[in-house]
Amino acid sequence: MYPLLATIDTPDALRQMERKQLPQLAEELRAFLVESVSKTGGHLSSNLGTVELTIALHYVFNTPHDRLVWDVGHQTYSHKILTGRREAMKTLRMAGGLSGFPKRSESEYDVFGTGHSSTSISAALGMAVAAHLAGNDQRAVAIIGDGAMTGGMAFEALNNAGAMDANLLVVLNDNDMSISSPVGALNNYLAKLMSGRFYAAMRRGSEKVLKGMPPMLEFAKRAEEHVKGMVTPGTLFEEFGFNYIGPIDGHDLDVLVTTLNNIRHLEGPQFLHVVTQKGKGYAHAEADCILYHGVSKFDPHHGIVAKPPAKPAYTKIFGDWLCDMAATDEKLIGITPAMCEGSGMVEFAEKFPQRYFDVGIAEQHALTFAAGLACEGYRPVVAIYSTFLQRAYDQLIHDIAIQNLPVLLAIDRGGLVGADGATHAGSFDLSFLRCVPNMTVMVPSDENECRQMLYTAHLLNSPAAVRYPRGSGPGVRPQQEMQALPVGRGEVRRSGCKIAILAFGSMLAPALEAGEILDATVANMRFVKPLDAELVLRLAREHSLLVTVEENTILGGAGSAVAECLAQHGVVVPLLQLGLPDRFLEHGDPVQMLADCGLDAAGMVKSVQKIILE
Repeated sequence: MYPLLATIDTPDALRQMERKQLPQLAEELRAFLVESVSKTGGHLSSNLGTVELTIALHYVFNTPHDRLVWDVGHQTYSHKILTGRREAMKTLRMAGGLSGFPKRSESEYDVFGTGHSSTSISAALGMAVAAHLAGNDQRAVAIIGDGAMTGGMAFEALNNAGAMDANLLVVLNDNDMSISSPVGALNNYLAKLMSGRFYAAMRRGSEKVLKGMPPMLEFAKRAEEHVKGMVTPGTLFEEFGFNYIGPIDGHDLDVLVTTLNNIRHLEGPQFLHVVTQKGKGYAHAEADCILYHGVSKFDPHHGIVAKPPAKPAYTKIFGDWLCDMAATDEKLIGITPAMCEGSGMVEFAEKFPQRYFDVGIAEQHALTFAAGLACEGYRPVVAIYSTFLQRAYDQLIHDIAIQNLPVLLAIDRGGLVGADGATHAGSFDLSFLRCVPNMTVMVPSDENECRQMLYTAHLLNSPAAVRYPRGSGPGVRPQQEMQALPVGRGEVRRSGCKIAILAFGSMLAPALEAGEILDATVANMRFVKPLDAELVLRLAREHSLLVTVEENTILGGAGSAVAECLAQHGVVVPLLQLGLPDRFLEHGDPVQMLADCGLDAAGMVKSVQKIILE
């Protein structure tokens, strides 16, 4: 079924092919991608768009000696297939199987692990400098998407690389940018010309001649920029010190291979602008690349058949609250760092376009932008994934918390995220949030509590975070009427004897199950900060064992807050802290992952019984 693809187990085999065979290989690879991802789920649109680019890069560069550094990494399925992992694709994103992102421990061809955006240029620059220091001919290539180019880190790296004159190639995979002029024969011809040795030699020779005549040199440079600027959007990158080439058709293998071959022999920082189409070659994905960005299993012939969810996800609960709140409070502003769909803000963006801001993949800017709005009397709500909030920790402390500004963080994907693995897990937020002064940190145990906590946080005149997990909750229907919760107060949900389980957020449901088996008291703590010290101390007096459970690392988390409270008041009572272990948890089924961590009802019971027996 895939006669050419079946012969490739390493890029060396790819490089033995004749160039005229590459288009057929691209067709086979694209068909294999659709078939494979339809069985496992994963990122589809982005991978379909980079088939030809991936083939060309491995065909031209001597990988793994030459380094390919992928940004974000969700577009590397073709890369995995061509580097000996074709058969393992059936295990993609499954426990013990292939990661959905590049991973150094998985293959020598994955030279840099990713999952977050805008890191590739910095990493590739480090590799280019290392090659220079070692005196070898190793080449470093950063492949970055137009979305990732909105991240400030990418521009920091460009600025540094241009000044260092390193042998670095940055490939911009542009599938959505407005700067892309139509790609056709003229642009492809100019790219070949500007990447050729004759053009580069002529450019260097002219500079040597004109160095003795500074005014003429400056005139020549300006003239070159003016001419190139009329036909290409590369002026910005030229100003960073890069030799800009493109834009070229990212699906034309002849143009890609020729241009990359030329660039491979050029010295100094090079910038290649490649225009591609998300979902290329699969009609369903071409028609709706967002729907096919991240997919579950589907029938490749009929495409994705949308099914109404059995119960609304927390993302939906947040989106509904945001719209309802904005209708009553004209000062509410919604902000997201490039996660409109993922954060549930599509309806808000449609209903309140003047108060909706997608700032791009720029988490640091998102928080300080929110701080500026708060200074002027607005009530910003920042919808952000837990894993991405890590990138804006300084702004949270320096720009929001120190100034005690009323910015609400709606933190999605708190806890484990299943198939996306360690790079996307929200394992640390309770730990790094609760140590920040002025912060209020809430963890809803169900859908209604999430809605009421968002309302409570919105009313505070200080920084607040509402942290909820991926997917849906236990299925509690949210009350339309919004009522503020008493800040820093938990509640006892089940009364028992001897053992008290203090559950935080998503852990309440399994804790109640465990409580029935153990005849334990179960408290829904609600607040990580301020902690309900009165409730903690009362439960400590009335029970012989306290158990804290949280979907967060045990180190410094909610359980640590309880331990600190007991120590502060001189209360000595056995305390069992259950949570995520002190290691990065790989991808897998989220239910099984929680069970493996002892955070399902059976695991809680087992841990408690072990303590009792000891």
